[in-house]
Amino acid sequence: MAARLRVGLIAGEPSGDALGAALIAALRRRVPEVECFGIAGAAMRDAGCRALYPAEDLAVMGIVEVLAHLPRLLRIRRGLVHQLLADPPDVLVGIDAPDFTLPVEHRLRRAGLRTVHYVSPSVWAWREHRIKHIAGAVDRMLTLFPFEAGIYERHGVPVTAVGHPLQTRLSPVTATQRTDARTALGLRADLPVLALLPGSRASEYRRLAPLFLDTAQWLRANGRPCQLVVPLVGSAARAVLETELRRAGAGLSCTLIDGGAQQAMTAADAVLLASGTATLEAMLLARPMVVAYR
Repeated sequence: MAARLRVGLIAGEPSGDALGAALIAALRRRVPEVECFGIAGAAMRDAGCRALYPAEDLAVMGIVEVLAHLPRLLRIRRGLVHQLLADPPDVLVGIDAPDFTLPVEHRLRRAGLRTVHYVSPSVWAWREHRIKHIAGAVDRMLTLFPFEAGIYERHGVPVTAVGHPLQTRLSPVTATQRTDARTALGLRADLPVLALLPGSRASEYRRLAPLFLDTAQWLRANGRPCQLVVPLVGSAARAVLETELRRAGAGLSCTLIDGGAQQAMTAADAVLLASGTATLEAMLLARPMVVAYR
């Protein structure tokens, strides 16, 4: 009997967790007995990935936040490398989060393990010279967008453009879908709906939630009141939003929901959101959007 396929996976944020869960599902359709383990978020764990560390431990951004958590992040990386070398997978797939995943991939590839990186860093936008380091870390790059593949081909890096799973799952919202989503969320039919998505990382929603609520108050003061719907990524995000609503939410109609970002965008006339995967979701749903980053 052939040995079971063993796949190591690393995801560091909700978007990577969603991609990882979809990858596990696709692998299981081809190899039902595949064993997956590594750094996994809730979606990957639900898909059957054994978590050596929770992905939530890596969800930091910005130099100040990274520095504050650097000792813990380095401990996790060292511990992960030690475990993967002691019990090696057939292949390691790092999903996005290149500052964390690429050094792990580089270390394991030097030790003779096969490595794949899923989601190209934005080398097409800045610091294309990073490809030299990437080439030393991966046996193959998997890109979400076809144009990215050409960049790696020019540098001799094996690459496959695999597309984004959202492309096959999402389509422009119909009037009926919008009405159904509003009904499910208990929203009125006679007032515009503005979805607020201030990000999935703590540093994002702490910075953007106050700005987004101040924007809603500005709209209200200028005769454009909206019903607000805010999907949240967890209890910490809910606590931040509830605090900000007490500070700046007087007179606002605001519905907080756990998860459900696509439902919120489906119900909305417009979306105010942090730059990230949610912008792709809003585009595929054909929702008018304003993208913010701070």
